Amino acid sequence: MRPLIKNIVFMGTPDFAVPVLRALINAPGREVTAVFTQPDKPRGRSGKLQMTPVKELALENGIPVYQPVRIRQGESLEILKRIAPDVIVVAAFGQIIPKDILELPRYGCINVHASLLPAYRGAAPIQWAILRGEKESGVTTMRMGTGLDTGDMILKTVVPLAEDETGGSLFEKLSEAGADLLLDTLSALEEGRAVFEKQPEESPTPYAAMLKHESGRIDWSADAVSIERLVRAMDPWPSAYTTLEGKNLKIWKARTIDAHTDAVPGTITQVGKDQFTVQTGSGSLQILELQLEGKKRMMADAFLRGFSLAPGKQLA
Repeated sequence: MRPLIKNIVFMGTPDFAVPVLRALINAPGREVTAVFTQPDKPRGRSGKLQMTPVKELALENGIPVYQPVRIRQGESLEILKRIAPDVIVVAAFGQIIPKDILELPRYGCINVHASLLPAYRGAAPIQWAILRGEKESGVTTMRMGTGLDTGDMILKTVVPLAEDETGGSLFEKLSEAGADLLLDTLSALEEGRAVFEKQPEESPTPYAAMLKHESGRIDWSADAVSIERLVRAMDPWPSAYTTLEGKNLKIWKARTIDAHTDAVPGTITQVGKDQFTVQTGSGSLQILELQLEGKKRMMADAFLRGFSLAPGKQLA
């Protein structure tokens, strides 16, 4: 039996990291002695500073919190040397961790990544798995190195994608799966049964780049299948959107149909009672749930009762 993993430092920031931190807090024989997270940021029109989800959970449990602007700089290394953690667990921290910190703990830095590595390295693996039409995703734990999501893999868990999977629903599934996988990984490490698998230099998929607001803009010249995936992947953020009569229009739910016309992509070709159809670059898309600028999210039938929509109108 190798030395037990008791003294744990956790590094994470968004909601995805919360189930992992909660699992560590509740795990018998484990102690989270410090949490590192991103600085508080202003939110909303008021500009009031808002704590990160990880910070909120840490403070609720009396865990010291550190929020370096750059963990590469300042006192972070000295703080960690004083804590002398057995392991550092990282889940969506949002900063690059320097080599001197990676090598500090006895068991290294263990990252919980929301993909089946080496596929979908990067900041937005959840959304990109949906965008590219994957049938399954999952979580990988790895021993971090200096590269971006290129460290040696330890354990994986596979999560099938439902046909109507959204970015939000997959986020929930993978965050919970990641918490369980992390606990299994720590046990494997201290029992000496962990196997470290080196990743290939090249990933089989494109880099899962961070999403921006512009990532959700619909290009109607794309095919209907790709646009429907975009709608699901961008739910809840940044949302798939277009414009109707100069107003922003978010599309929350759609389905593809084989119908094709000679209309310009983005043209509304048919209006029914509970949906309307839009021509794409290949095939058509029926809009089932949407949100017009200044209005609430609603099903298409409710929208059509209050908005005059006729074939020929253009979405841009």
